[in-house]
Amino acid sequence: MAKSNTSPMRVIEEATGYWRAVFDYPPFNVVDGDVFQALQNLLVRMETTESLRVVVFESALPDFYLSHFDLTGRLGNVMNAIGPTGLPILMDTFVRLTKAPVVSLARIRGCVRGVSSEFVLACDMRFASRENTKLGQPELGVGLHPGSGGTERLPHLVGRGRALEIVLSANDFDGDTAERYGYVNRSLPDAELDGFVDTLARRIGSFDRRALVAAKNLVNEVSLPPFDRLLAAFTSFGTALGWPEAQNRIGTVLERGLQRNAAFEKNWPEILGSLAEAGKRVGRDDSQS
Repeated sequence: MAKSNTSPMRVIEEATGYWRAVFDYPPFNVVDGDVFQALQNLLVRMETTESLRVVVFESALPDFYLSHFDLTGRLGNVMNAIGPTGLPILMDTFVRLTKAPVVSLARIRGCVRGVSSEFVLACDMRFASRENTKLGQPELGVGLHPGSGGTERLPHLVGRGRALEIVLSANDFDGDTAERYGYVNRSLPDAELDGFVDTLARRIGSFDRRALVAAKNLVNEVSLPPFDRLLAAFTSFGTALGWPEAQNRIGTVLERGLQRNAAFEKNWPEILGSLAEAGKRVGRDDSQS
């Protein structure tokens, strides 16, 4: 399906100190090079607009917040170009978001998987729809592993055991489970999500910027993973993309409908546990033909 030439994200200035960044990249809000370019452009504005206090990231698509990395390869320069932090654009984007002198809130509805999960983990706070959230790190199911901060940020939030469950199960977690684990700050009834986040954003937006920045920096100093850990995971992820096992699994999920079929896109982690057995059956069938 062809994508629009317009930006995948629009910014709505709700108040002097409060903006909303709305992902609107149908059909599935797949994260590709254009999404990263839009985030990079917004980060410049966040870093240089002294009146800004808080940005809420949300989606115009009710079933997809941000779905996942573009597995067809439309990634632009995110894996090799270097950003202002000295890290590749993929990592640079998330590090700058976490360290920006602005508070970032993720208002989550729909599917949020892989690099998209890592994006919301880089936000300062996460609030999810109780009825409409599917959050997870499914990389292992397609022969990869998280490479954009998931393995570094999750243990600090949910603990080692639950971080391993999230990463190694490659499965979806609903809003209530995500809240219980600490994956998100709160899971709220869908009808209450907008009002709660808007009220919080306006409250934060009314505070003194210097105090906000100082408080966020102090929390960052004791809670963020070091650059070398993030870079090591990113480098390992880049290597894993070339593994033949990963290429085979990625090819299989794309053939089955990923990034093309809405029903499959909503639920594809459900079939990841059967990919290896499906491959064995295909191999047996080929040998018998």
